[in-house]
Order: sequence, then C-alpha cells, then structure tokens
Amino acid sequence: MGALITSSVSAEQGHQEMIPVDSISPNPLQPRKRFKEESLEELAESLKEHGVVQPVIVRPAGTGYELLVGERRWRAAQMAGLKAIPAVIREAEASQCLEVALVENLHRDDLNGIEEATAYRQLMEDFGLTQEEISQKVGKSRSAVANSLRLLQLPVEIQASIVAEDITPGHARALLALQGDPYQAVILQRTVEEGLSVRQVEELVRKRLDKEGEKERKKEKPRVLEGYAEVLAASLQAKVRVVQGKRKGKIIIEFKGEKELQRILKDMGVAAPGDQASAG
Repeated sequence: MGALITSSVSAEQGHQEMIPVDSISPNPLQPRKRFKEESLEELAESLKEHGVVQPVIVRPAGTGYELLVGERRWRAAQMAGLKAIPAVIREAEASQCLEVALVENLHRDDLNGIEEATAYRQLMEDFGLTQEEISQKVGKSRSAVANSLRLLQLPVEIQASIVAEDITPGHARALLALQGDPYQAVILQRTVEEGLSVRQVEELVRKRLDKEGEKERKKEKPRVLEGYAEVLAASLQAKVRVVQGKRKGKIIIEFKGEKELQRILKDMGVAAPGDQASAG
C-alpha cells in the first residue's frame, strides 16, 4: 500500500510537510463510518511512543485541509494529543477523494460489507462509473462488485447486523434468496443467537425454498384442473368440475333436466338410452 500511495503522490506532484492536526477535517465521502475505539486507543499509544511513521494524504480545503487517506491515523493522533502530523498535500477532485479512500480501505480490509457496497453505489450514482470500471479501480472482479451491491437490497435489520458484525456478508447473501419472506427474519435471528455458519444458513434457506416450492406446486394443480374444467364447460355448454383425489379423479357435469342431459350426451357423441333401444 505504501508503494501505491508513493507512486500516486509522485504522479500528482504532492509535497510533504508537518501540518496542525486541528487544521484537518475528515473526508465527507469516506466510505468507512465505524472506527473501533479499542483499536484507536492502541494506535494512539503507539503514536505517543514512535510518532506518525506514515504520513496522511490531504488536499487543500478552505483555510485548512481535507483528508484523502489516513483518517484512522489522524483520529489516533488527536487521541494521543499530537499537535502536528506529517502530511502529503496534493490537489484532488471529489471523485478522487472517494476513490482514494475506498481503495485504501479495501486494501486494508477496513470496510464492512455495507460500507463497501454503499461506496460502490456512490461511485456509480455520483460519478457515473460502471461496475466494470469500479472492479478495475479496486482490483476486484465485476461479479464481486455486483454481489456487494446486492447487499443493499436487504432489509435494514439485516444490513445493521452486517455493520454490527453479527453476521458476515456471506450470511446476508444467502438470505437474499428469501426476499419478501417473513422467514428471512427468523433465520437471521437464529444465525445471530446460535452462531450459525454460512453453510448452515444456506441449508435453512434451501429447505425453506423447497417447502415453498411444494406449496406452490400444490396450488398450481387446482389451477390446471380448473383449466380443463373450463375447456370442457365451453365445449359442452354446461357447468363442469374436475376433481383430483389422491389416486383417482372425476369429472362432474351438471345439467338442469333430462332434455339438457340428452343435448350434452349428443354433443359428446353418446346416444341416449331411448335412442339405443330404437336403433335395436
């Protein structure tokens, strides 16, 4: 990552100097929203003893500076009571701010699944990047970017569970198959309470889908029988019901009187009993 930042800064003709910590403001486009307090405290203790080894990267903003890279170091420096911090200063557009912050955090695995997906969406909506262009910039496959974005389709409670690290993006992607199904929330609760693995969640989802599929097939059978009944009713000009039992089925043709029955039989090509006797 150091090599990436160094070459990028050189290309942008950035220069390094010590600047006041309180002259720096965080990047409003920073995709990372949560910073673990314990981790910051550990880094602050290290900075007190060794100082800031790797400079942050900032851009001029108003009378001060805006962070591009290094918010965790900047926060820890504040916590450590440092008055100044080494910084590389360079010009950058808003899209570059988000891109640099995103790339840095992705390489450091600092973003949770929802933060990552939100950053991808912002790159698409605000800066017009395609999934393919994003994948090239962050060094991930297009399918990985697409799968990340799918997490934003989930209900807020599942997204919150990802942010809180109660479940992983893998768990969440398995739950995507149950969109609109109340059982999705049930599996989420079990996953959190029982610490289910991704494989176990996938199995629960599969069973649920199989069960729902069976219900749908049972619903489909009466609809098919109704179709047959409608065809027969139209052909015989009579009310027809088709009933399917476990082993056998039956066709019920309703008629109002003997005259209508004779007409129905004639339409079916069947001679009435009296006609058969006359023919004999």
